Amino acid sequence: MIDYGKMLSKTVCDIKPSGIRKFFDLLSEMDDVISLTVGQPDFITPWHIRESAIESLEKGKTYYTSNAGMTDLRTEISKYLKRRFNLDYCPKNEVVVTVGGSEAIDVAMRSILEPDDEVILPVPSFVCYEPIAKMIGAKVVHIDTKLENKFKITPEELRAAITPKTKMLILPFPNNPTGAILTKDELEGIAEVLRGTNICVLSDEIYAELTYGKRHVSIAELEGMRERTIIASGFSKAYAMTGWRLGYICAPHELCEQMLKIHQYAIMCAPTMSQFAAVEAMKNGDEDVEMMRAEYNRRRVFILEGLRKIGIECFEPEGAFYIYPNIAPFGLSSEEFCERLLYEQRCAIVPGTAFGDSGEGFARISYAYSVKHLAEALTKIEAFVKSLKK
Repeated sequence: MIDYGKMLSKTVCDIKPSGIRKFFDLLSEMDDVISLTVGQPDFITPWHIRESAIESLEKGKTYYTSNAGMTDLRTEISKYLKRRFNLDYCPKNEVVVTVGGSEAIDVAMRSILEPDDEVILPVPSFVCYEPIAKMIGAKVVHIDTKLENKFKITPEELRAAITPKTKMLILPFPNNPTGAILTKDELEGIAEVLRGTNICVLSDEIYAELTYGKRHVSIAELEGMRERTIIASGFSKAYAMTGWRLGYICAPHELCEQMLKIHQYAIMCAPTMSQFAAVEAMKNGDEDVEMMRAEYNRRRVFILEGLRKIGIECFEPEGAFYIYPNIAPFGLSSEEFCERLLYEQRCAIVPGTAFGDSGEGFARISYAYSVKHLAEALTKIEAFVKSLKK
């Protein structure tokens, strides 16, 4: 009989499953639940993008592409970044197409980090960064972002977290789950701390197109920062292409050369039909992005006003499509609050602790849903809050 305890990697076994998983397991066992849990656009991928993929299949374009991705796609990504964010990357050797933004993050971290290196991570944040670092053997140093700072990392906090072992700073902005962003001035303060060091920045910009009132600025745009920055992004959020599993990395060619090695041995190349769809998205998808962003903004205002009317304190999100209400005043832990809301009102939101211990006292609500769906959820949340006050 096989002893799996001896067979399996101890490093992997010691990593906890995603904090979201436990809650989703509860949700999957229940019927008639209004869910605000999923970070996925409720829009269908625009037809002209789908049509491009269909055409590629009809013409039999089902072959492998270059490891780095189709030349046409890398060229369009380069043009898009210049057009939308004033970033210059050579499509030949500074852009790699990946299987989703998740692979982009994984490849970037594995190309830089080694055992005992330190990576600085502002929290709360998306769930994948820390497990990837631990699988590499690196140490994660948290910076707990605070409500009073609008959940933004400050230069003083960064400076205090840096040690001789620091190799990477992760900038997950616009942020999931808080909806926080960093402005150009705020990024300049971060850049000033990093200039003159040998610290790399992994800038996760998957929500770059979803900001409200302020244009997204990449830290790579700032003086002296391009040379030390890896941008990870993709098509899932801005173009409603989650299931297409397509992302990309942009970085100086010295870094891309090493990331490409990992990608080509682990993955080979991204799906061909998805790449054809992405070329169309890059060329002709700007209007789709603007339409969806305007609708998300309408939902953002609706859910923010609705929660405040109920009496739930909320930081106003400036990016992504999440709101991060403060539920601490109700006297329950984040997990207790969300579990009781689910069982008593059949309404699902995600405990803030799913995104790290610093999420205690908060919950994440996705507003990537229709206003009608949000309104139904608000009614249930209001009834639950009233029951707690009795």
